[in-house]
Amino acid sequence: MRVVSLACSNTEIVCALGAADLLVGIDDHSDFPVEVVGRLPRVGPDLNPDIDRVRALEPDLVLATLTVPGHERVVAELEAAGLPYLAPEPLSIADVYRDIRDIGRAIGREAEGERVARDLERSLAPLSPPVERPSILVEWWPKPVIAPGRSSWVNELIERAGGRNPLGGEDIKSRPLTDAEVRAMAPDAFVLSWCGVAPEKVRPDVVYTNSEWQGLEALRERRVFCVPEAFLGRPSPRLAEGYRALCTVVEAVSVGGAASGS
Repeated sequence: MRVVSLACSNTEIVCALGAADLLVGIDDHSDFPVEVVGRLPRVGPDLNPDIDRVRALEPDLVLATLTVPGHERVVAELEAAGLPYLAPEPLSIADVYRDIRDIGRAIGREAEGERVARDLERSLAPLSPPVERPSILVEWWPKPVIAPGRSSWVNELIERAGGRNPLGGEDIKSRPLTDAEVRAMAPDAFVLSWCGVAPEKVRPDVVYTNSEWQGLEALRERRVFCVPEAFLGRPSPRLAEGYRALCTVVEAVSVGGAASGS
């Protein structure tokens, strides 16, 4: 079977299923596992893949996605080209488990899909929350701040870790926030998980120097944490890493800790 993946999360799922040998092409952003992605042809960015290059790879299945606005155009192009595809759109953690199983079934790795989904489920078991759940604001983007709402697996991860998402009451995937809104929320901690930005290029100083936020306890107490977007923004088995990071944030805030190195 020949598989082309058009999203980092799909690439990671296929490899977690032990089926890296089925991949014949990937999007430009897939970066893990390094030993796999380094040898595969690239077909363009996830929001603008070269459909002709995808077709030339003669895939039996294209793994697309609908997690980000704009991906629906890619799916329409795959349909127009007559290419067989799956396009997951996970909103909840349960959806992520479902998608792992669905991909496993589609590529002939059903048993592996069940195993990987169950392993992830165990890794994401909820913790006993502290007496007062700290408010954790995850930033997908800094200017303007874009944060996840209730229709996001990250909302559930925050809750399972014992925290509270300031936008958890809004039935949205995510939305931009003004500086004034963030100030009114007064989150107990910021988690910077900027989409498409390498971890070493994420800048906590953007938060600390924001003139609108001076006086917030999170800034005074140095509670700005950096978690790679690869661990929180990709609905793949590596959400386990993001969850562990959020648990560490909640614990640090609950005992009055601060972000290291920020």
